[in-house]
Amino acid sequence: MRSPQEKWRLLLGKYAQQRFGDCLSSADRRRDAALDYLYSREYQQRGIKPASVGGGAGSLEPTQLHALDWLAEVRDLFPNTVFEVLQTEAIERYQLADLLKDPQVWAHLAPDASLLRTLLTYQDRADPAMQAELRRVAKKIIDEILQRLRAKVVRAMSGRRNRHQRSPMQASANFDARATVRANLETWDGERKRLLADQLVFMSRQKRHLDWTIVLCVDQSGSMTESLIFSALMAAVLTGLPGIKVKMVLFDTSVVDVTHQLDDPLALLLSVQLGGGTDIGKALSYCETLLEQPSRTILALVSDFYEGAGPRPLLASVARLNEARVRMLGIAALDESGRADFNRHIAEQLAALGMQVGAMTPENFADWLAEVVK
Repeated sequence: MRSPQEKWRLLLGKYAQQRFGDCLSSADRRRDAALDYLYSREYQQRGIKPASVGGGAGSLEPTQLHALDWLAEVRDLFPNTVFEVLQTEAIERYQLADLLKDPQVWAHLAPDASLLRTLLTYQDRADPAMQAELRRVAKKIIDEILQRLRAKVVRAMSGRRNRHQRSPMQASANFDARATVRANLETWDGERKRLLADQLVFMSRQKRHLDWTIVLCVDQSGSMTESLIFSALMAAVLTGLPGIKVKMVLFDTSVVDVTHQLDDPLALLLSVQLGGGTDIGKALSYCETLLEQPSRTILALVSDFYEGAGPRPLLASVARLNEARVRMLGIAALDESGRADFNRHIAEQLAALGMQVGAMTPENFADWLAEVVK
């Protein structure tokens, strides 16, 4: 909990530094800098010339951040409700959107999922002349993430360990400790109480025939943007695996089937209309119509479970899916952090009806899929 001194320092801004001293934590210093970047523009709008602060070299000029860096920073530092206020203030009150027209802003961007999330949030606000540059940056980010994901997913899905077939391949992931102990019992050193292993045993990998349908049902509200990105990229990777059919559905209060766009994740993500309400029950009811072989179907619901409609249709749909023996996974967050804020009450009700629920990284998701389809 913050002390009164820390609270007043954050409230009054950097011009209270001289009175309160350096009392902020590293996280609060980031928040202070992010807020100063935006609200120091208030002085400029009132015609106040830049001036030094506390006799030093500081001035009223905004912190040296780029606009998109700042947008990613405030989304990371503040709750979604606060971020939405700052976003509106930045664009409507301080015309921060004008900075998105500057090619120099784009030239210094580090491509990552956080940047891609920001680009998607502001795609309809960028100057038309910058649309080609936006697509170039977004494609670069997508290609880099896809390259990392593909290696992890293929490794997880390509085969499971076969304990009945041995392999000389010296890979620690395939090491069979029990079989190694059994094979070297004769070399037990009773005096030193050590097993001298002359022969190490490894398990081989056996190929798996996959004949599953994976349905990704993804919440496209603003708070789920990064999970939406990784869902689209996971779908693109899984689509390339033999014997797996992938279907993808996006929803808010409407439901859109985007299965036909899975081979072009950039076009899919640029077509997303972020925001809106949430009707999870309606989305799952649509997913029920996609079932061909329920017992060979995996349904991954990517959502924070904050249901805007009444919960009854949602719970009824999950109960029907469970009765049909559909494997269900409720993913509160699918991103590189695996952390999420979600409705735990609804999540507990879904879990009681047979849905596994959790927040995870794409690698964890691939491992879960591998366990299910083995």
